[in-house]
This record gives sequence, C-alpha cells and structure tokens, in this order.
Amino acid sequence: MIWYALLVLAVALERLAELVVARRNARWSLARGAVESGRGHYPVMVVLHTGLLVGCLAEVWALERRFAPGLGWAMLGVVVAAQGLRWWCVRTLGPRWNTRVLVVPGLPLVTGGPYRWLRHPNYVAVVAEGLALPLVHGAWLTAALFTVFNAVLLTVRVRCEEAALGGAPDGDGVPVPGGAR
Repeated sequence: MIWYALLVLAVALERLAELVVARRNARWSLARGAVESGRGHYPVMVVLHTGLLVGCLAEVWALERRFAPGLGWAMLGVVVAAQGLRWWCVRTLGPRWNTRVLVVPGLPLVTGGPYRWLRHPNYVAVVAEGLALPLVHGAWLTAALFTVFNAVLLTVRVRCEEAALGGAPDGDGVPVPGGAR
C-alpha cells in the first residue's frame, strides 16, 4: 500500500505542476485578450479530480483491496503512458495549454503533435488515467465512479471548448469549425 500511496502522491504533485503551468499560461493568454468560457464547470472538475486521488487511497485502505500483479502492472503502464500523452499535449500547445477554457482570438488551430490525430488528446489521457490509476491497486469502485462522473463532465467540457473555439481562423486566416486551441 505504501508504494501505491507514493504513486498517488506523485500524480497529485504532477497535478500541482499542471496548475503552476496553467497559471503562467493564463497570464500569457489574458495578456493577449483571451476570453474564458466554462467557469461554472471548473470547480466541479477540481472536486472530481481531487476525489479521484482521495478515492484511490480510501478505497484501497478501507476495503482492503489487494494488488493483483497482472492488472496492477498493466494499469501502471497505462498511467505512465497517460502522463506522457498529457505532457505531449502541454508541450504542443505551449502557452495556450490550460486547465481552464481560455481562447486567444485570432490564433490558428494547433494541428501538430497529438492534435494531428485527435481533436482532444488531453482528454484521452484524463480518461485513461482516471480508469487506470485506481485499478493499479484494485480500486475498481473508484475507477467506475470516476469514469461515469468524468464522462458527464467531459460532455460539458468538450461542448464548452468546441463552442469557445468555433470560428477561429486556421493558419491561412480562414474560419474553421473548432477554431484555435
């Protein structure tokens, strides 16, 4: 259990690092006239993601979940891959990446990195991590609850982003659906 608690702590520290990057990037975006959308769902997202981390530890401790090596090691691989994808998204978007929905008018759509293949690759990372992190140590109830609540939240979030990004010009200055990330 101690090594699992350390893993969850490492993910929590990674999330704090994300918030540092997001604050820096928010200052950059706001200085360039960014418009924020989706303020209402942001606190729900914070609570849900905090609940994931707490739930991972609480379920394993309270319900005495056992580590199943076959599942646990595979899910650890998924967690590591999800972190890699998330930071690839952060690097690709540069100062435009944020935990909030901030869109700087007039910037072209980002089509490089993982955005070359997926419209919202960061959410693929979130879904994978939310399912895999609890399952590393058998917290299947946390994995199931987070997955259901996250699906509802992501429905709201993606719609919000799509609306905020709509009509932004592509690299040629032509408006495109989905606009700039």
